[in-house]
Amino acid sequence: MICRTPRSVVAVVAVASVLGITSCSDSGGHGEKETGGPGSLVTERPLAGAAALPSASRTHLITYLSEGADRRPVLVSGTVAIPEGEAPEGGWPVISWAHGTTGVGDACAPSADTPGGPAHSYVGRTTAVLDRWVADGYAVVQTDYEGLGTPGGHPYMNGDSAAASVVDIVRAARELDPGIGARWVAMGHSQGGHAALYAAARGEERAPELELQGAVAFAPGSRTSETAQFYATAGPAIGPALGFLPVLLLGAEAADPNIDADAMLTDASRPLLDAARTGCMDDIREVANSIPVDQVFAPGADLDVLREYYAGQELEDLALSVPTLVVQGTDDVLVSRATTDGVTAALCGNGAGLTYRVYEGADHRAVLEESLDDVRAFVDGVRAGEIPEGTCS
Repeated sequence: MICRTPRSVVAVVAVASVLGITSCSDSGGHGEKETGGPGSLVTERPLAGAAALPSASRTHLITYLSEGADRRPVLVSGTVAIPEGEAPEGGWPVISWAHGTTGVGDACAPSADTPGGPAHSYVGRTTAVLDRWVADGYAVVQTDYEGLGTPGGHPYMNGDSAAASVVDIVRAARELDPGIGARWVAMGHSQGGHAALYAAARGEERAPELELQGAVAFAPGSRTSETAQFYATAGPAIGPALGFLPVLLLGAEAADPNIDADAMLTDASRPLLDAARTGCMDDIREVANSIPVDQVFAPGADLDVLREYYAGQELEDLALSVPTLVVQGTDDVLVSRATTDGVTAALCGNGAGLTYRVYEGADHRAVLEESLDDVRAFVDGVRAGEIPEGTCS
């Protein structure tokens, strides 16, 4: 298929062709978005295998235009899963899913998942959860985020970049298939919970032609501004969390050219960066087991720039514009209940229409399944125009 593409995106189309995505839609899109602007569909092809939702009538691998951490146009990849049957009046409702931490390398993109893939232990679990939504008549779109599956670095935990990717894939999906409606819900886990909350604050303004009805954040990641101080303690407590350090460093470097990840680490700890550049979280954790916790940061490393960057990515100052559900497990050791308690209290203080649910005994991943009935009730309610019973006093 020949793609009639504006000159402004010729370069990214060439990149997409290198990635093997060689067909594209030229339907002109929906709403008031101009062709070539954020959310424009660049390429698409049918997708099968582990990255496709089993209950979907079809799943597509797409690339689309969005806005990067530097506010410039960027090519992003993702998937679009279409339900079986005929679209209802108004089109299929949409779940825009934001995934949790898989890594910063292209092999960690959920759209590249395979049964034996480096991120499959996590992506396979979220695929099972999302398959329930497409089986129930939702179009499920999943962004890979900026820099995962497409050239360039991945600005890990950059709220505005992630929110743009989450919003703009809905626009691209509607260009792909006219049966996809304008009503949508942002939903995400961990890193993606952070992204979903940013989408709840930015989505209506970014895409006024769409109708963002609500947001759901599972164990949202936060407090990344405390990273430098935590890892600099050189105590045994940092060992279990050491696998996240190179992802945070390389993510900050991708967004801020003043940050030099390699210069921050010692010779003993620099293998963490090599593992993160070539592998995903399981690979990084294996290397982290051999890193001495008292030899992480290089003497004189400028940690202030890292702290300042991540301070700008925290959740507490967000003003959420749509009803939002936050769910958290009591046994989560990656995102603690105490941390999420603090985040939700701050969001409530900003006037959010927020519902907070805590699940006894659920860990970081189990909260996905444990909360499913409450999440479904919340989504059904906001889609019906009901005002959820909030927990903000």
